[in-house]
Amino acid sequence: MKKILGFFLGLGLVVVASAEDGAALYSKCVSCHGASGEKVALGKSKVIKDMSKADFIAAMNGYKDGSYDGSAKGVMKGRVAGLSDAQIEAMAAHITSK
Repeated sequence: MKKILGFFLGLGLVVVASAEDGAALYSKCVSCHGASGEKVALGKSKVIKDMSKADFIAAMNGYKDGSYDGSAKGVMKGRVAGLSDAQIEAMAAHITSK
């Protein structure tokens, strides 16, 4: 019983850490996209708070690999190049939970 409880408590800590990481990672995006993802960045982007989690992840991965043809392609490619899949997932969870 203790092992099972420990497992679930550990799992909860991982979820909390991921949510905090998503908020910390997203803090670098606030100046363009707004605190809740409500802004049209550079007067061109989609409002990211209205995107589904899957669409947000697809856009981020598309910027990363150059396949997303968004208006901020040049700016965003450099911003997301160093993000791992887990970091993109954490950011998506953070921004789509608003």
